Amino acid sequence: MNITKVHATATSERRTAPIRDALQTLDTRGQCLITIETSEGIRGTSSTYFGRVERAPMVLAQLVNEVLGPAIIGDDPFLVRGIRDKLWKLNDYHGVQGLALFGIAGIDIALWDIMGLALEQPVWRLLGAQRTMVPTYSMSGWLNYPIDELKRITETAMEQGFCGVKVKVGSPTLQEDVKRIEAVRSVLGPDKLLMVDANQVFTVNEALRRGRVYEEMGCYWFEEPLRADDVDGLAQLAHDLTIPIASGENNYGKRQFRDLFTRRAVDIVQPDLRRAGGVTECLEIGLMADAFNIPYASHGGGIHLHVLAALPNTLFMESGILPEGSSIKLVDGCYPLPEEPGFGQNPGH
Repeated sequence: MNITKVHATATSERRTAPIRDALQTLDTRGQCLITIETSEGIRGTSSTYFGRVERAPMVLAQLVNEVLGPAIIGDDPFLVRGIRDKLWKLNDYHGVQGLALFGIAGIDIALWDIMGLALEQPVWRLLGAQRTMVPTYSMSGWLNYPIDELKRITETAMEQGFCGVKVKVGSPTLQEDVKRIEAVRSVLGPDKLLMVDANQVFTVNEALRRGRVYEEMGCYWFEEPLRADDVDGLAQLAHDLTIPIASGENNYGKRQFRDLFTRRAVDIVQPDLRRAGGVTECLEIGLMADAFNIPYASHGGGIHLHVLAALPNTLFMESGILPEGSSIKLVDGCYPLPEEPGFGQNPGH
């Protein structure tokens, strides 16, 4: 079997209800869908989402259609690491991060989908799973949500069976953050997990100041307190604060993660499959993290489930609130693995 066609299409639309974190307002929903076809008629798919840059999906689709895709025509889709390395070398001159790595990741994900479909097995089984359920929390506490809405969504998350919730922080004042955390905790009770996420907006001094308060309030982790590339600053926070420092969703490729690990800059690592390089790269990142005794908690859900099932150091999967009428049923705060071949979801996953 070999690859006969690689095609990417892009869409972009305005959100009817924008969402906001401390870094940005997300008013656009963009998607780039990558499809890889093979000589045996098997078709693998993946998708990458964009929340802010309206033209980004179109630029990525052009990169896949004109540069990345043509480079792998004729290749065996099972040789995922060889294809990964070829595409990295193709982009080395420009730096392998940002949109280039989004494209490489999308191709890698579609290749794993092909392998699962060809072998009639879910991807998690191909990866050598260690578990059939993954602990999952809900991220639903956007910064623009008023207190009443925060409490209502938290109630829904608890009704759906999530093991905890994450709320955005980074309000103009610490007092506003405290009110939001207290409101969510009033619904959760004392035993459920509550994480906070600052989306990279603080200085080291401000992160120390607020982090000590989040500690006292019993928050489980402090996510992205600083810019993702401020390794020295993150290492200082990880040393000076008791609350675990979580980061990684805006890091690209295993070499950036190696720097986080060797500097002890994170207590919990949070790669994003679509940004960090795909299934192949994130599996390597996760195993490297395990060598440093660092737990792995994905940024996002869906296809992340398959990698999380295979890693020895899995902590949590992130998810949004389940849509009304969803057939998914959480069990003891855990998400069940799909049995369908490939990624077991609709095209694009």
